[in-house]
Amino acid sequence: MRPAAAVAAGLVVAGALMPISRASAAAAARESVDPALREQLMTAVDDATSFDNRFAAEVWLLDMATRLAPQMPDAGRRMALLKTVHAEATRAGLSPQLVLALIQVESAFKRFAVSSAGARGLMQIMPFWIEEIGRPDDNLFDMRTNLRYGCTILAYYLDKEDGNVVRALARYNGSLGETWYPARVERALRTRWYGR
Repeated sequence: MRPAAAVAAGLVVAGALMPISRASAAAAARESVDPALREQLMTAVDDATSFDNRFAAEVWLLDMATRLAPQMPDAGRRMALLKTVHAEATRAGLSPQLVLALIQVESAFKRFAVSSAGARGLMQIMPFWIEEIGRPDDNLFDMRTNLRYGCTILAYYLDKEDGNVVRALARYNGSLGETWYPARVERALRTRWYGR
C-alpha cells in the first residue's frame, strides 16, 4: 500500500473522533497538517483509473453488491458507489475492500453523515481540507470527492507507517497508539468484505 493513503486516513480519523468541540478539532487538525499530505491531496483531486478487464469488474461488482445490498437497497446507487470506491481505492494504491470496511465503520454508508467533530460524508473528511488545498468549492458530500480525499489520506498514512495498516488506520482515526479503531475496521474487513 502507498504511504500517501496511510497518512490521509489518519487525519480523517483524528478529526472525527476527538472529544473536543468542532472548532477546536478543526483547528487542532489544521495545525498538524503535513505539507506532503497537502501536496498529495492537491494532486489526487485531478486523477482517475480502475479495473483491468470487464470480467474482473463484473465478478468484483457482483460480489460486493451482494454484500452491500442490506445497507444500500437501491441497486443503482449501490453500483455507482462500488464503481467509485474501486476507482478511487485503485488510484490511491489501496484495497477497495479495505476502503469499504473503513466506510462501514466511519459512516455506515451514509453519504450525508456528519460527525460530532464536523467530519463529513462516507469517509468522514474534515472540512478544513478543502481550504487547506485551495479547493473551497469541493463538496465533501459528493461521493467521488469524498472518496478521493479519504483514499488519498489513507494511502498517505500507509506510506508514512511503512505499510503498517494498524498504525495507518489509527492515524486516520486520530487514535495513534490505540488499537480499538483498527480492530473495528479489520473486523468489518474480515467478516463482510472478504467473506466468512
